[in-house]
Amino acid sequence: MSDGDDVDRLLIVFGGVLLSAVLGVALFIVVPGSLTELFGVVLTLVVIGFGARGASRLADSMFPDYNAAEVAVEGPITRDGSTPGPLPGAGGATADDVVEQIERADEDEAADALLMKLDTPGGAVVPSDDIRRAAADFDGPTVAYATDVCASGGYWIASGCDELWARRGSIVGSIGVIGSRVNVSELADELGVSYERFAAGKYKDAGTPLKELSVDEREYLQGLIDGFYDDFVDRVAEGRGMDPEAIRDTEARVYLGNEAHELGLVDDIGDRGDVEDHVSDILETEVSVREFDPEQGLTDRLRGGATAVAYAFGAGVASVVGDDERGFRLRF
Repeated sequence: MSDGDDVDRLLIVFGGVLLSAVLGVALFIVVPGSLTELFGVVLTLVVIGFGARGASRLADSMFPDYNAAEVAVEGPITRDGSTPGPLPGAGGATADDVVEQIERADEDEAADALLMKLDTPGGAVVPSDDIRRAAADFDGPTVAYATDVCASGGYWIASGCDELWARRGSIVGSIGVIGSRVNVSELADELGVSYERFAAGKYKDAGTPLKELSVDEREYLQGLIDGFYDDFVDRVAEGRGMDPEAIRDTEARVYLGNEAHELGLVDDIGDRGDVEDHVSDILETEVSVREFDPEQGLTDRLRGGATAVAYAFGAGVASVVGDDERGFRLRF
């Protein structure tokens, strides 16, 4: 971007702030004499803040100072960003938000390349696949890079990118699928709780935690796991240009970055700066990166905070009863 563009950007931002300041003073200080001066000043500052944000976005769209987008996937991958477990709470990577960020970057004419920052142990199958598909559909080179952890669902996402980089100490791999259920049948017996079945379909209640699995049910659920695993192996082998048997030979192990590189699971070793240099070589121009974050208004942020509190309070009980009607969970 030229020096002239820098000046134009500053003029737009300054003009937006000045206009917002004048409007705020007029609306909240000069006109309504009944309002206290302090309240008027506060509202004026709010208007100035929104004006500055809007002017900055306008300047970015008219005179972008970046040519590559970065989208991060951090924490366990779920549909809504909630973190399952014995101490559940809000957090993790919200798949719908990540997909929206990637799609927004794809529609941005200034973003010629996509960097996927991966620091995730994996998570839910379908949300992970949604992110992978969005990255694969990006119109331009996509380079994923691992920071601390790129395992399971994180590696699934990376397989949809053109390249994967990692640090020497990054944890990479865990190419596998896991299904789990809580078995509380013995505890139920001790408490005098019995399970009565009312279902249509032999396997409708397979995985219900209040009863023991039959041989047929165990084979059925294992078949689901095997099917997802076969798909995982095939997708990774295709994306990495590797023999599927080589992927199976990893047996869902995790590796340090340098080991993963030797096995062909990682394209190169380096940090974010090295990745930027590599993308510069691909684009044949100096790279400037803009981080794309979820677009959330004030209402969404307040709602998210309330949801986090409610989830932390109630999910512990729900996790004991079962997070779905089947009591069987499938994840990367």
